[in-house]
Amino acid sequence: MSTPSLAGGMGAFSGFTRLCKGLAVVLIGGHIVVQLLPVAVTYLALIPARTIPFVWNLVTSGYIEQSIFGVVVSTLGLLFIGKLLEPVWGSREFLKFIFVVNFLTSICIFITAIALYYITRKETYLYMPLSGFHGVLSGFLVGIKQMIPDQELPLLKIKAKWLPSLSLLLSIAISFWTAESATYLPILIFGTYMSWIYLRYWQRKPETKLKGDPSEDFAFSTFFPEFLRPVIDPVASIFHRMLCGRSEASNEAQGYTVGGTTLPGSDPIEASRRRERGARALEERLAAERLGAAMGTEELGRDATENV
Repeated sequence: MSTPSLAGGMGAFSGFTRLCKGLAVVLIGGHIVVQLLPVAVTYLALIPARTIPFVWNLVTSGYIEQSIFGVVVSTLGLLFIGKLLEPVWGSREFLKFIFVVNFLTSICIFITAIALYYITRKETYLYMPLSGFHGVLSGFLVGIKQMIPDQELPLLKIKAKWLPSLSLLLSIAISFWTAESATYLPILIFGTYMSWIYLRYWQRKPETKLKGDPSEDFAFSTFFPEFLRPVIDPVASIFHRMLCGRSEASNEAQGYTVGGTTLPGSDPIEASRRRERGARALEERLAAERLGAAMGTEELGRDATENV
């Protein structure tokens, strides 16, 4: 009896990009290093009291998983979500997104830990080793929200735009029953917010030479239920003016509109194209996986017939 084809029966486990595979090796390698040499955590993880002079841990901490559960989840999330985002963004932008979100998340964690120490005077906040790729994983969910917001996920039966919110809500709920939440919950929260900041205001669009995604469908309040949005919008508008007031002026100077007419390549058209690319990429992935599963089923049937 022949062995079923992995490519046919397990189509979901194929198509991973070379960059994602390389980053997965980095995550697994980092986990092995800290397991074999526990002292490496002191130099690679984010320990606020040691960040100066070990400034590099603002970068390295995001790629160090201290638990086997963390490295498994991070590796699988990177491979499966990466093969959807990277073809649409491009390898260079995908890598830049990971680096920027990881670095900004680490800075926010560092500042928060220092602030909590001065408020509570508990040295735990200064010496707790913080690390993990889950901040970037939460950022990937924000990327999916931007790309295919109205796409319904086949297994979960929910729209993709709610993935970041549900992920944070679930993490907050779990934190009430586990003390380990102090090490992962802040990273998830800042990872989600920093990725939204990057995609909303800073990501450069090669097609339009403009930055960010100012569409209403990607506003900060869309992370919350509709009944909360009247409360969220006024607060979010303060940060909006702080972060993109200058970029909006620049975009207007470049000519988003002329005489009230939207130019080709301006935000509504570009956002529509981005969603179409994302939806098309997801449909192609799902179609390939369904075809692979069908081929695997047929091959199993032929093998059973031959055995009989």
